[in-house]
Amino acid sequence: MIRFIIIGVWVCVVALASTYAAAYWVTGSEHGKAEDSYLSGLEYRRLPVITVPMVIDGSVKGYVLVKLVFTADASLLRKMPIDPGIFAVNAAFQEIYVNGRVEGGKMAKYNLPEMLERIRQATNAHLNGDVVREVLVDSLNYVDKTDLRSGPLPAPNSAEGERQRK
Repeated sequence: MIRFIIIGVWVCVVALASTYAAAYWVTGSEHGKAEDSYLSGLEYRRLPVITVPMVIDGSVKGYVLVKLVFTADASLLRKMPIDPGIFAVNAAFQEIYVNGRVEGGKMAKYNLPEMLERIRQATNAHLNGDVVREVLVDSLNYVDKTDLRSGPLPAPNSAEGERQRK
């Protein structure tokens, strides 16, 4: 019986010592330092889809849907207390709402490089530094108000759905 207790204590001591040695070995290795240099490059961050109403003559004529991506220094992003994407979404909304043009129910041609540069500058102005390096367009669409459905479609076998089909 005593022999089993001594063997059990010996197994516990060996297990604890090997775990401690493995942890000590991993923290002192060069593996973590090589990873830091990789992460210090540029990082791409996708912004959520931004829906901007186009108001012409006091009424909403349609919506611009834009999806943007921005690049920033990864080490700066890790140090920031707040996500710069919030400021980028705000700058993009303001830029499109103020300078966006809809002519004849269609989206007019934008000067994308200038628009994206203004979004980058406005975002960096809020962040008090050159954090955002570049703003890229993932998608840009215009949906006319007449193309939107006014509500949910009726069920296919309801009486109202049958009347609409006839």
